[in-house]
Amino acid sequence: MPSRGPRLKLIRRLGTPLPGLTRKEPGESNSPVRAARRRTSSYRVRLIEKQKVRFHYGVSERQLRLYFERARRQEGATGVNLLALLERRLDNAVFRLGLAPTIPAARQLVAHGHIQVNGRRVDRPAFNTAPGDTICASPRARAIAAVQVATAAGPQVRLPAYLARDPADAFAGRILGSPARGEVPFIVNEAAIVEFYAR
Repeated sequence: MPSRGPRLKLIRRLGTPLPGLTRKEPGESNSPVRAARRRTSSYRVRLIEKQKVRFHYGVSERQLRLYFERARRQEGATGVNLLALLERRLDNAVFRLGLAPTIPAARQLVAHGHIQVNGRRVDRPAFNTAPGDTICASPRARAIAAVQVATAAGPQVRLPAYLARDPADAFAGRILGSPARGEVPFIVNEAAIVEFYAR
């Protein structure tokens, strides 16, 4: 499972803000000597890129390997396919639509049965969304203060083109298409992840 340690310390170590993990900014590290002493080997570079994806989307190493194998079997660039598969997860869609402030919060909403897809309750965060799917908070979820606050605040990062919020219902949205590479909301080198698993 993803790290349960301090999130700011984690993103500081990875060197990139991960909006799905936390809304807080990492700021400056207090230990420049230790950071300077750390070697940046090619293996470490590939590992960091892989960890960024793991921690942003909140998947285990085993889950990420399974996603990688699925991406490898698809047509097109494996790294881009991998990111698209992760963007299509239900917990990520709930976060990107602004129904939750982070992916861990979205995962909890889904796991507790508070999210509906096409009118049916889905409690699997890894559920694979598809174009045309409608996602909404259940009637019970709409009464939860945290959901109301998140929904009123709106998406924490720019809403991608493959998603749309329902103009008549702030607690609902729709999958319009497939995620594009440019819609991943953090800096990551997917080619390095492919190299990591290909070694």
